[in-house]
Amino acid sequence: MERADDRITTSGSDRDGSGPVDGTGDDRRALGSFLRARRGRVAPEHVGIDGGRRRRVRGLRREELSQLAGISVDYYVRLEQGRATQPSPEVLDALATALGLDAAERQHLANLAGNRRCPAPTIRVSPLLQRMLDGMDGFPAFATNHRLDVVAWNGLGSELLGGLAGPARRDRNQARFLFLDPASRAVHPEWEARAAEAAGMLRVSAACYPGDAELTGLVTELSARSADFRRIWASGEVVTCAAGRKRLQHPVTGLLTLDYETLHVPAAPGETGLVVHVFSAEEGSREAAALARLAADPRP
Repeated sequence: MERADDRITTSGSDRDGSGPVDGTGDDRRALGSFLRARRGRVAPEHVGIDGGRRRRVRGLRREELSQLAGISVDYYVRLEQGRATQPSPEVLDALATALGLDAAERQHLANLAGNRRCPAPTIRVSPLLQRMLDGMDGFPAFATNHRLDVVAWNGLGSELLGGLAGPARRDRNQARFLFLDPASRAVHPEWEARAAEAAGMLRVSAACYPGDAELTGLVTELSARSADFRRIWASGEVVTCAAGRKRLQHPVTGLLTLDYETLHVPAAPGETGLVVHVFSAEEGSREAAALARLAADPRP
């Protein structure tokens, strides 16, 4: 029989975005939120537990996860409730293994459990970085900070993503553009995947910089104004920048399928690093010809 406090529930403030947002500000609250979300996604049968037909709990019960991790139920409950702080590396490793976390999720769990209060980092685009972006002839490129603000770009990158050079044409924060601007769904045919990436990256940043009021404000704003953001954020997913392939729709060139790579610019003392996103197309492909056309004549 399930205990009432072990069921998946959503408070009124979580539904309408008017209250505090799990995963920001308070490390202990964020840790509990992440553990609950991850516990809810583990199918009992996948870890050798009979779920039963009448089971009303999504995922694992608290006592089931505690048993799998080899820790007491009381201690695990205190972790979820934010009453236990700074769990040992051994406890974190046991929980991560029981929950089936990947490398990025394990690092996120460790960040949440570190109980840090990092100040909001300073962000600076060096002349060298801008020169490098401008020199990437034929390669759309832009740089983002930990809040997903687009802080630097080259001309082709600006046009590919909808006019970064003209602030009236689109919001330069990637997350705000995706969740609050209907135009983003036309630019990104795979909108759901792009939105999940943005929310997942913001969650990682929130764990790294819990004292960043501007970042907390961004997450709170998105939660209040976007039901899609609340839904995706509640899943507890974490995402780190990687490489791959994306599809983008452009008014001049039409649908483009481009490869992308992310390059990490190290932080100077007292600053945060930036991430450079570079798009490319295979030589001789239709996409390569489209990028060349866009570079020569970006607008109809």
